[in-house]
Amino acid sequence: MALYTPRYKPTGREIAVVKTSKGTIRVQLAGEDAPIHVGNFIELATSGFYDGLKFHRYVEDFVIQGGCPNTRDLTPEQLVSGRFQGPQPGTGGPGYSIKQEFTTNPNNLHLDGTLAMARSSMPDSAGSQFYFCLGPQPFLDSGYTVFGQTIDGLDVIWSLRVGDVIESIAIENLAE
Repeated sequence: MALYTPRYKPTGREIAVVKTSKGTIRVQLAGEDAPIHVGNFIELATSGFYDGLKFHRYVEDFVIQGGCPNTRDLTPEQLVSGRFQGPQPGTGGPGYSIKQEFTTNPNNLHLDGTLAMARSSMPDSAGSQFYFCLGPQPFLDSGYTVFGQTIDGLDVIWSLRVGDVIESIAIENLAE
């Protein structure tokens, strides 16, 4: 699969406003440190890609993960119970991958509330799935790209569970 290069060029001032069924999270995006990941996330968010998706993975004191399009047509109850037909949550994406930036990001630190991109075992396999760290996860620093840090709504992140809905993601301070 060819790697996608986003058209959007981040300025480093962009803030993601993630509205969930549990409340709102504000994230300072790291456009200068991870421009490919931030550009990709902004393009997906502004196209409505994330609207209505659900969080599909929760590991206590580790991460809450969402952004898989395979969750769009599933109810929260189906996700929680694991009873559904069709593609497995956690295996979908936008139809392309992006280049990893964890080896070039000078601030690639997984702190409490960090926003980072999930991927498969291949370093350049990230696409749309992201996670928020539930506490510091330094062992992820050398293998997963950090592209934002929560500035408001950490309590919301800690309350999220499998089946909770990503209602929308808006971006403030977009470049003209």
